[in-house]
Amino acid sequence: MKIEIWSDVMCPFCYIGKRHLEGALETLPFSNEIEIEWKSYQLNPEYHNTSNESLYDYLARAKGMTVEQAKQLTGNVLEMASNAGLALDLERSVPANSFDAHRFLHFAKAKGLQNEGEEALFHAHFMEGKDIANKQVLLAIGQALGLVKLEIDNALAGDDYAEAVQYDVYESQQIGIKGVPYFVFDKKYALSGAQPIETFKAAITQSFTEWKEEK
Repeated sequence: MKIEIWSDVMCPFCYIGKRHLEGALETLPFSNEIEIEWKSYQLNPEYHNTSNESLYDYLARAKGMTVEQAKQLTGNVLEMASNAGLALDLERSVPANSFDAHRFLHFAKAKGLQNEGEEALFHAHFMEGKDIANKQVLLAIGQALGLVKLEIDNALAGDDYAEAVQYDVYESQQIGIKGVPYFVFDKKYALSGAQPIETFKAAITQSFTEWKEEK
């Protein structure tokens, strides 16, 4: 059974949601029959970090507040992440346009490493302070996953997988997605946001039971 997840690498709730989903799957005896497919979504497709601003600078400017207020605003995010086992370092996090990162993930998907690529990008962005819009960063992540340097270079040099990213975004618009993470179970049921593990367990179990009966 397939679970489709619309996500943006720039979104901390997407990382938290990933951990909650994984926590639910770990407790279910049929998890080996679940397929995860990540879908591209951009929270701010027009953004480009041309002034080397930090995440808190970006939030302060975007929301019309001080940097200190922006830090207070993210307190609950850090707490949620910590409860999910994630030590986010938002002080180092570099806001970036995620389009090329999504192209990279479609390339990784073609090589059977999409989920691993998603995890690596989240980790690079939220814990290592890496600029995920930088193609050298994407190249290094790809090589660490075992992908071939020349193939990654070729994919990122042009506009490979750009249409795949755009189609994911188009799909999100067609089904009315307004924010991420957004989880679709067997194209029948959906959950929005970083829901608790128990909520994921219930949704997966119901979807899987119906899918199994249909099969």
